[in-house]
Amino acid sequence: MKVFYSRVSTEEQNDSRQLLNLKEFDYVFTDKCSGSIPLFERPKGSQIKKLIDNGNLSHVEVHSIDRLGRDTISVLQLWKDLTQKGIRLVCRNPNFQNLNDEGKTDMFSELMISILSTMSDFERKMIRERQREGIERSKLEGKYRGRQVGTSESIEKFLSKPKTKMIIKDIENGYTTQEISFRCRCSFSTIDKVKNTILISG
Repeated sequence: MKVFYSRVSTEEQNDSRQLLNLKEFDYVFTDKCSGSIPLFERPKGSQIKKLIDNGNLSHVEVHSIDRLGRDTISVLQLWKDLTQKGIRLVCRNPNFQNLNDEGKTDMFSELMISILSTMSDFERKMIRERQREGIERSKLEGKYRGRQVGTSESIEKFLSKPKTKMIIKDIENGYTTQEISFRCRCSFSTIDKVKNTILISG
C-alpha cells in the first residue's frame, strides 16, 4: 500500500499545499498536532504504524521531511527502520528517497539527509549555546539581573516559554516571518522580539 502523510500544527492551518497529486495513493493521512510529538504517537501516525506492523505498507510519502518530526535523531531512526523493512520513504521538497524504484538504497539521498540533519541539529545546538553563553556573560558583567526594567519577565523566562520555543524552532527551520506568524498564531512584533532577544543573548 502507498500512503501520503501530511501534518500541520493547528486545526486552523491549511495543509492544501502539501496535498497535491495524490491519485496513486491508497491512503492520505493528515495529523494536526505539534511536530515534537513522535510520529507513531500521533492519531494518523499510529495508523501508519499499524500498516507497517501488519506488513501492508510499501511506500510512504511526505511533502517535507520535517512533517515526520522535528527531532533529528527520531527522523533518522525512522528513515533507517523503513529502509531495513524495504519500505520506500519519499520526500518531495527537497526531492530525495531512501530507496529507488528498484528497491535499492539511494546513496545520494542517504548522503543528503545525513548532511541536512547534521546541519539542522548543529544549528539548533549553536543557537541554544549562544543563548546560554549570552546570559552567563551578562551575569558576569553585571548586566543581567533576571528581570529588566520595564519588562514583566526575564530574558531566560521569555526564551523558555512554549510559544517562544515554537517560534525559535520555526526560525531555525527557515520559515519566513509571515509563515511563522500563521503557524504559531503570533504577531510580527512578537517574532521580532524573539529574534532580537536571541541576538542580545548571543
